[in-house]
Amino acid sequence: MNSLKSQGFAPVVSDLKKDGSTWTVKEKIMLGLSPKEYWAVQLRNPFNWLLWAIYAIGLPILVGRFIFGLGWVTHSSYDYPWGLFLGWGLFVMVPLSASGFMMGTTVELFGRKDFKPIERLGLLNGLLGYTFAVMFLQVDLGQPWRLIYPMFVSLGPAAVLFLVAWHVATYLSCQVAELVPAFSEWMGFPKAKKFIKSIVLGLTVAGIILSTLHQGALGALFTYAPGKVHPLWYSSPFQWLHFFVSAVFAGLSMLIVVSTLTKWFMRWRCDENYLNNLSKLTLGLAKGASLALITYLVIKIIGIAHDNNWAYLLTGWGAWFMFEMVVGVILPLIFYTMAVRNSNASLARFAAFMAVFGLALNRLNTALISFNWQLYQELPHWREVVIVVTVYATYIVVYRAVLARMPILYTWKEKK
Repeated sequence: MNSLKSQGFAPVVSDLKKDGSTWTVKEKIMLGLSPKEYWAVQLRNPFNWLLWAIYAIGLPILVGRFIFGLGWVTHSSYDYPWGLFLGWGLFVMVPLSASGFMMGTTVELFGRKDFKPIERLGLLNGLLGYTFAVMFLQVDLGQPWRLIYPMFVSLGPAAVLFLVAWHVATYLSCQVAELVPAFSEWMGFPKAKKFIKSIVLGLTVAGIILSTLHQGALGALFTYAPGKVHPLWYSSPFQWLHFFVSAVFAGLSMLIVVSTLTKWFMRWRCDENYLNNLSKLTLGLAKGASLALITYLVIKIIGIAHDNNWAYLLTGWGAWFMFEMVVGVILPLIFYTMAVRNSNASLARFAAFMAVFGLALNRLNTALISFNWQLYQELPHWREVVIVVTVYATYIVVYRAVLARMPILYTWKEKK
């Protein structure tokens, strides 16, 4: 598509064509191309061939999971109840999706309109991240049609999981509503956009409350298993705070990563307002991420001191913990600080990739690698890995499809 734009192709950015006629929904879906042109573009994209190869292998195994059961695709047991479906799909994707409530808060509550060009990208990142976290959860549970039972029928209001389930569900509703303006512009429903704009402050406040609670509650889940998680990754008084604060820098860093990828691979869909402001906005996000990183680092040190776990730092587990902290926290903090001081957006982007890696490593260490550290370390089943790659590939496909069509990276030109 980037090459097509260089040849004069103009993507859909308004309801009206150049000749004054109105785009149909089908034409909007096809990005203003004829079906033949659209599929020719898809076939020329080597990334699409990789996706088709993933689906050719992964979809039959995904279907087999629902036919033959969880034991056919995982090594899950009473010792290791959480595999990659939750270790990656829930514990990693949820904090990386925290950009939604932070961008809504920044723009709508604090009035930072200068972040407006990137607000919708942050909201979309949050919505899709949470949506596919639920998809991973359903793959793990295996009976999606019974989702209603723990939420409405067999209630467990004293359980942390009950809180997480309801908060994620209600927060997803808020995120869907916050992106209605983009969808309504694309589809031509001005009344829906006007209604959401009238309640956007309430949606933003609700998003802050719900996100704060369930991000911390994911950490509180591990207080159900004291002694199972290695002490360097577990601190009962601070576990919820570790998860919440790390979600702040993770969400901001993921937004920098996604915006960088759109600049590289979807430049054809970005307008001048987005591209011209992206470096400045990246540095603004870097400031917030650096503050969250230093807060997280201090709290981690306090947690080790509070539980007097210094001796573990001299063990093999301590070396692995220090690798996580240095590569995933300390170096990104240093790079973010240097980037902000020298106005170097490229360095901030590099730091963001490191911070995202560090967050993913932390969650996998907590939920899988250091879990039952005194017993044995379980390797994921190869079918489980294939399913995770397949579902995540679908996340990328949906992400890319929405960005290519809806006014997320560009401003919709309203009818006058």
